[in-house]
Amino acid sequence: LKAITNYKTPSPSTEVNQQPAEDLNEFYCRFETPHTRSDHLLTQPLTPPTNPFSSPPVLQVSEEDVRQVFRKNKRRKAPGPDGVTPACLKTCADQLAPIFSQIFNRSLELCEVPSCFKRSTIIPVPKKPKITGLNDYRPVALTSVIMKSLEQLVLTYLKDITGPLFDPLQFAYRANRSVDDAVNLGLHFILQHLDRPGTYMRILFVDFSSAFNTIILTLLQTKLNRLSVPSSISQWITSFLTDRQQLVRMGTLMSSSRTTNTGAPQGCVLSPLLFSLYTNDCTSKDPSVKLLKFADDTTLIGLIQDGEESAYRQEVEQLAVWCSLNNLELSTLKTVEMIIDFRRNPPALTPLSIMDSTVAAVETFKFLGSIISRDLKWDTHIDSIAKKAQQRLYFLRQLRKFNLPQELLKQFYTAVIESVLCTSITVWFGLATKSDTRRLQRTVRTTERIIGAPLPTLQELYTSRVRKRAQKITLDPSHPCHPLFELLPS
Repeated sequence: LKAITNYKTPSPSTEVNQQPAEDLNEFYCRFETPHTRSDHLLTQPLTPPTNPFSSPPVLQVSEEDVRQVFRKNKRRKAPGPDGVTPACLKTCADQLAPIFSQIFNRSLELCEVPSCFKRSTIIPVPKKPKITGLNDYRPVALTSVIMKSLEQLVLTYLKDITGPLFDPLQFAYRANRSVDDAVNLGLHFILQHLDRPGTYMRILFVDFSSAFNTIILTLLQTKLNRLSVPSSISQWITSFLTDRQQLVRMGTLMSSSRTTNTGAPQGCVLSPLLFSLYTNDCTSKDPSVKLLKFADDTTLIGLIQDGEESAYRQEVEQLAVWCSLNNLELSTLKTVEMIIDFRRNPPALTPLSIMDSTVAAVETFKFLGSIISRDLKWDTHIDSIAKKAQQRLYFLRQLRKFNLPQELLKQFYTAVIESVLCTSITVWFGLATKSDTRRLQRTVRTTERIIGAPLPTLQELYTSRVRKRAQKITLDPSHPCHPLFELLPS
């Protein structure tokens, strides 16, 4: 597509190749301490061990399970340090499934992960265009595709057994939960509270420094056992995260290999769920303060009445204490607060401080993909959507010049342009002004002229998605939004 549309990708910053890979590898292992060495981690399990040969293992995988998970691999994904490609597993799934089902089951029986499955190559991905320090790189781990397949099987098992014990306000890795649900519930809390006189909101958007890299494995194992995860599985997870060999690759530069026993690599299948389980006991104790979570995205919503902020400030202090006890580092530079106050002549509010650092107040914030403004208007968010959609129309026009069939152009529009226009549409469309929705609808009409065929309007797409989402929520009594719906008599 880039070739036929003559799209020019920006050349990478020269600063990326100048940063020593060795320094980055040392930086990524900075959370390693004597207490996180493997000899401290691989101690006696919390429950009496069982002989794996005298009783059946808790989790067994069949040849069909392995075959299916191999077939789901995406061909174009990068291989890990072992060089095994996803295309190889996908193509040879029938031949490899009998062998690897035995290897996987043996690993689960012994509660050990082979060292060759634990190696990772860290690819530093710049977080922003201009690099000013080591922390401006996001460490993305390339791990064994074979191990990722086994992780996927363990992930399915973990989600099933931990689901009922999950914090109801944790929306990641839950059946019938989505980013839109988290944002919609947060907006419901805000709008419902602001309907009352003498009220305002203080919303803390929490940012953790290297969240996945700071997990202490002994604490994780304890938390997993409290969540009714069988001891054998928690030991297997500890083995998976212990004595991991990692190196950093930057273009042609390679660092030496280092061993780490702290954290879960970004890029592993299990890492987001393990972090969610690790933070499952981080909750708000006060009903006037809501703590919403989506994996490592944490938001504290303070419902303030008549200027009484003690509960909110106490919950912020408790969050800081919890982070300290669980080895999570709050980034006071990136943690920000938004104050929503529609009272007439509101008094100046005392800034919030965390660990002797004043938290910056912001006018807008990108909350789980949706740009929230303190005036609760959606102009900024819709501006961003409109700009992205207009940029992608260029590709459609170029494809039209090559006389592609109308059906292919429709598919391209659905995948590349409509997907942008409808991002979190159930969150913002119903609150957007008519001028904003008309502006986006003009993009749809322009596309209709390019393709030469009618397309569904944004209003139709919004109505359809809202109805589908509402139906799913009403059928799920455990969903935190379920009490907001009431089925009418037919």
